[in-house]
Amino acid sequence: MPKEIVSKDEIRRIFNEGRYFERAQSGELIPVRMRNDHPDTPLAGEPECTHSQTWYYYTRRRELVAVVHQYERPDGSIGLHGRPDPKALYIGNRAIYVPTKRPHR
Repeated sequence: MPKEIVSKDEIRRIFNEGRYFERAQSGELIPVRMRNDHPDTPLAGEPECTHSQTWYYYTRRRELVAVVHQYERPDGSIGLHGRPDPKALYIGNRAIYVPTKRPHR
């Protein structure tokens, strides 16, 4: 599968135009939480116990179509800008992604 690096703005545009978040909320896509941790450092303006999460969105045929990151507040709402932040999209035979920063240990 060819991989294509794009900017954060470009992947967000494609994600929003494809209505991935809305399709996951409606049940058309199946969201599966893959990671749920407290952020390494507190997020400015976010309540205590906000979780850093990675979600995979699948089709009903179990095909991976998106990987997103979000901050979930204790009340269940999404923090920062109120929507998941897409990290990778799988469209047909293309993998579109933004490089992610990994903490140095």
